[in-house]
Amino acid sequence: MALLASGNVSAAYIPDRDERGGFNFDNVARNEMMSQNGLKFKAAMKTGTTITGVCFKGGVVLGADTRSTNGETVADKNCEKIHYIAPNIYCCGAGTAADTEAVTGMIASALELHRLATKRKSRVVTALTMLKSHLFKYQGHVGAALVLGGVDINGPHLFSVHPHGSSDSLPFATMGSGSLAAMAVFEADFKEDMTEEEAKEIVARSIRAGIFNDLGSGSNVDLCVITADKVDYLRNYECPNERTYVRSKGYDFPPGTAVLNRRNFMTATAATLPVNQVVDIIDGAPEDVAAAGDAMQTD
Repeated sequence: MALLASGNVSAAYIPDRDERGGFNFDNVARNEMMSQNGLKFKAAMKTGTTITGVCFKGGVVLGADTRSTNGETVADKNCEKIHYIAPNIYCCGAGTAADTEAVTGMIASALELHRLATKRKSRVVTALTMLKSHLFKYQGHVGAALVLGGVDINGPHLFSVHPHGSSDSLPFATMGSGSLAAMAVFEADFKEDMTEEEAKEIVARSIRAGIFNDLGSGSNVDLCVITADKVDYLRNYECPNERTYVRSKGYDFPPGTAVLNRRNFMTATAATLPVNQVVDIIDGAPEDVAAAGDAMQTD
């Protein structure tokens, strides 16, 4: 940036070439050079979920699996992916768990204040507009892929909201890594004006399709049935992956079974221990432990 001697800031500002807009791909060459020199770039964390929704005659049914993953590790086998937005609106979340919980919680708080100010029930399109505006502002860096459903004065509504802020309004919707398997169920068997039981059955079947065909989805099936009169949150509506064998006696490991070292167990004195030095674990009262430690030193 160059400054003129006139002292007029608006007139003195002359943008450099790179500040005039357009795309700049200088970092591509930089990253390629750093990669060739051995630098390993951190890959994006893969997420996995199957969430679906369908409109039926008089309401909406939302569904989700209950597997939470951390890379290739199952972090939680029975988490909740159907989030409260308003008494008549709920939302399924896929993507980064922290982002889906934060975004849905923020919108739920804003709608609560809106209801208190207007003395009216929240409308689904209001929640949709607030979600889209927030996600678009962050250009996809907030990893929340949502299926929003609810019933208001205009009837049942179902929307899918993508992390970049785009949305679709459809009679059925799927999102997440298992969305293709779930979509196959809807495209084969969806029909207009289904009953509540038919809608619950097809949503549960779509979630099972994701559970059994997508490694990022698993465990149980959660449903949420929203009508003009009430909301039924059916937690663990189906449990298709129950354990077939449980050891009756449980498991008992004697103290000292696991070898602890500085790499996986930081103690108060770990900073003074050499790497990989084995730490002995001694049970008993403090005086007994001290006496045992003195005896070990004398040996």
